[in-house]
Amino acid sequence: MTTQDAPRHAVSAFGGGAVIGALGGLIGLGGAEFRLPLLIGLFRFGALEAVILNKAMSLVVVAAALPFRAQTVPFAEVAAHWPIILNLLAGSLVGAWFGAGWVTRLRSETLHRVIAVMLVAIAGMLLLGHDTQAGAALVAGPARIIAGVVAGFGIGVVAALLGVAGGELLIPTLVLLFGADIKLAGSLSLAVSLPTMLVGFARYSQDRSFAVLGRNRLFLLTMAAGSVIGTFIGGQLLGLVPGAVLLPVLACILLISSVKIWRHA
Repeated sequence: MTTQDAPRHAVSAFGGGAVIGALGGLIGLGGAEFRLPLLIGLFRFGALEAVILNKAMSLVVVAAALPFRAQTVPFAEVAAHWPIILNLLAGSLVGAWFGAGWVTRLRSETLHRVIAVMLVAIAGMLLLGHDTQAGAALVAGPARIIAGVVAGFGIGVVAALLGVAGGELLIPTLVLLFGADIKLAGSLSLAVSLPTMLVGFARYSQDRSFAVLGRNRLFLLTMAAGSVIGTFIGGQLLGLVPGAVLLPVLACILLISSVKIWRHA
């Protein structure tokens, strides 16, 4: 897609971003998992260009989501849990740099298939891990610190590979590994995601495909605006659609998208 094409796609970019943002908001995510298949399938971006665009939009959505959530979970409460944030960041920052470097070296067909497999895994997380309830932490002491670094590394790699914030993996990790309340886990997830995405973004900037952002500025800003508005609307509608109905539908969307992206390779 060129700069000349971008104005013609402005309406569909905004609308697509808003719908995906609303879906993500309904389940407490930014919707990047659903935005990536749209970028590849509907707007015909190459796999790496789609990941970089998705990462840029995810940054905007996460930055906007932090103040949105401040009324429910104050910044002071998030800051009070800095040891957890640092524990996960110790792994996720390295994972993000490693994952982004790996992505830029993969052949396009291979990257398409990696994305397809990961979308299937995230569909499984939607069905199995999203309704995790807070309780006692699984491990304590040095073992939890090590587990946090390892989990953070894996999440950083996945976030870089897909250009997502990683909330679908971070939230269950925070709840199960650290025993965090689900609402607090959502805000802690954003606090970990933002620096993790910035590191991945910095690594992407060293690749020539990063120029896709400059060529598609209007498209990027339009879809990002739609995503932020949609995420806010979805958050306001939270609870109106039963999770027992919504989560399987969204998981099916991801599965269908993964098949299409695999075939696209």
